[in-house]
Amino acid sequence: MEHLYERAVFGGDAAALDEADRRLDAMEADLCMKRGRVAHARFVAGEGESPDELPLFERALELYRRLGHVRGQGEARFWIGCFQQVVRGETGSEELTRSLELARRAGDELTASYALRHLGIAEHHAGNLPQARELLEESVRLRRSLGFLPGVAANLVGLAYITAAEGGDPAKILDEATDLASTSGADAITRQIEEARSHLQG
Repeated sequence: MEHLYERAVFGGDAAALDEADRRLDAMEADLCMKRGRVAHARFVAGEGESPDELPLFERALELYRRLGHVRGQGEARFWIGCFQQVVRGETGSEELTRSLELARRAGDELTASYALRHLGIAEHHAGNLPQARELLEESVRLRRSLGFLPGVAANLVGLAYITAAEGGDPAKILDEATDLASTSGADAITRQIEEARSHLQG
């Protein structure tokens, strides 16, 4: 950044200022995303809703849109939808659907897997089990291809609940989830699996 300042002030290159603004916008957007995710993790850990979380993601979206950064827009929209769903108890489906579209356009399979997961959760809560299964299974497929084992385990918990609701036996699904969570050190997911096993299998 210093060289852009010097180009503008000492070299008289006004275009350097536009480049400086773009780089600063990108840095700010990335920082907003990181701070927003920390705020969300604090909520998940039981610390309550942060008044900063949603504004941080919204600011990131604004900046990514200004930069024409499609991948960033997809990620920011996911976290806005996730906030709506997880923190506020809404569906978040509109933002999640848009996130999935943008992630697919950008080739961002990780964000796509997150959007698919939470769209699946929304369908599950609405009682649409076939749609929920389809979305979660697509998320699992992406996460397996990425080697994202904790994410696969988390999705298998959801699929276990869907399987039980459809009248099936979730035991094998939960066993695989346990193995994956243990292998990847995902202790929080292991606790979710134990809760699901207790609830679904008595």
